[in-house]
Amino acid sequence: MEKKLLKNQKGQGIMEYIILGTLVGIFCLATVGEFGKTLKNRVEFMKKSIVKHIKIDN
Repeated sequence: MEKKLLKNQKGQGIMEYIILGTLVGIFCLATVGEFGKTLKNRVEFMKKSIVKHIKIDN
């Protein structure tokens, strides 16, 4: 009986790590996605600002 209980606890511990790892992964993906949007907006703003101030001579 004791061996069966110990085996159950190992499985439970592994499952907790899988769930925790999955949640951390989802959080990281969401954070990187938001950071990407912010970075894209800033680069677009800089591009518009540079193009606005550059005079092209033909």
